[in-house]
Amino acid sequence: MSRTDTPPTFDERATLVTFLDYTRATVHAKCEGLSDEDARKAPLPGSPLMSVAGLVSHVRWVEYYWFDVMFLGGEDILPGTEEDPDRDFRVDDDLPLARLLALYEDQCAGHRDLVAGLDLEATAARPISDGRHVTLRWVLLHLIEEIARHNGHIDILRELADGTTGV
Repeated sequence: MSRTDTPPTFDERATLVTFLDYTRATVHAKCEGLSDEDARKAPLPGSPLMSVAGLVSHVRWVEYYWFDVMFLGGEDILPGTEEDPDRDFRVDDDLPLARLLALYEDQCAGHRDLVAGLDLEATAARPISDGRHVTLRWVLLHLIEEIARHNGHIDILRELADGTTGV
């Protein structure tokens, strides 16, 4: 998977979707060559769910939430519960990292198609906590921020796991 942060044109839409795709591709790049065992390690004592696989799962569910649940108004099937609100960070031992990344990429492909057919001013079906309906532009910017931040976490965990840096 190639990645670039340089859009084909410098209009707002091309810039936003290019940066979102860049952050998504960076998730994949940072996981390349990482063993399933290392992907499941959670080396931070204060963050027992913070693993590379857990972060990949989390960004996958974050995208689902913002596009499918909030923007489209679809069913909320997020894995979290009141008792276990961070369930989206938990990955079944029988789900290899490669499969998790493939599921994420398949989902991203559908979201790319969705975004391509909508105006940036289109509003979400569901309101956020303050009652306002965010725009597609806001969702794109929010996801860029969210995934980029978690790429930093993945970067640190990858270095702790096997010493790989600079991806």
